[in-house]
Amino acid sequence: MTTLPPLCMTRPKLTALARQKLPCSPRTIPRSQLIKEKDNIDHYLEVNFKGLSKEEVAAYRNSYKKNICVDMLRDGYHKSFTELFALMEKWDALREAAKVRSLFWLQRPLEEQPDKLDHFYYYLTRAEAAERKEYFEEVYNNLYALACYFNNSEDKWVRNHFYERCFKIAQLIKIDGGKKEAEAHAHMGLLFEEDGQLLEAAEHYEAFHQLTQGRIWKDETGRVLNLLACESLLRTYRLLSDKMLENKEYKQAIRILIKASEIAKEGNDKKMEEEASYYLGLAHLAAGEYETALAVLNTYAKSLQTWMMISAWGEPMKQQ
Repeated sequence: MTTLPPLCMTRPKLTALARQKLPCSPRTIPRSQLIKEKDNIDHYLEVNFKGLSKEEVAAYRNSYKKNICVDMLRDGYHKSFTELFALMEKWDALREAAKVRSLFWLQRPLEEQPDKLDHFYYYLTRAEAAERKEYFEEVYNNLYALACYFNNSEDKWVRNHFYERCFKIAQLIKIDGGKKEAEAHAHMGLLFEEDGQLLEAAEHYEAFHQLTQGRIWKDETGRVLNLLACESLLRTYRLLSDKMLENKEYKQAIRILIKASEIAKEGNDKKMEEEASYYLGLAHLAAGEYETALAVLNTYAKSLQTWMMISAWGEPMKQQ
């Protein structure tokens, strides 16, 4: 996960005032207590803050979530408001679905997490402002920052939302030679891979691989994108071949593992090539093609690891 620096932002008027209140309560507050608290706030404001405008009084009374939404609308970020509101509605829908399935829902609602709401306001409004000027690379960077921020097990569905947004915006970026589009395909491939949709994941990883061929692009950690594309493709092809072998679809499995072997050679990584040959050899073995299996495994027999693999399968093959 990409670690983002602490968010330095100048908060809008209402949210700045709302931040002075106590943190959002994680529990359900009885109505009688809410009424009592409202009366106490009214009295406190009357005594200590005479002359406040209605908006300033509302900032103290309203939830932090409501103040964020009001600020977005008042500052003209209607698209950002619509997107944030839809995300909060989706959270509620997921929560209700969990209740129906009698699942214990641990995740707190977004309105009870002011730091996350701050990130939404900061990056969504910056993305919207950039989109108005057609600065699509800046739009992408802000949406990707949100995807990175929410890249954890609790908020993965939010991350996936911004991966999808990044993918759409990346198609509009024409000044970087396709780097952002390649990265977006990688993220979408991961999204589908984690969801078990391997064919869709392979399509995105293939596009990722094609776009990075002959390029020396690197990610934020310094890893070459083309090598990452090769690794992602090999991993997905192996998972696909495993399912094919389970269903005794030997020809399809061998065909896809041959593609994997070709990709591995392009990556110029010896370990990756050896692994690709090993899995291809096992597929031939499962299909009963013992001589071919041995020939494939012998291709990289100089490696001790590969020799051990051949030795492990040698005796069963001789006994056939």
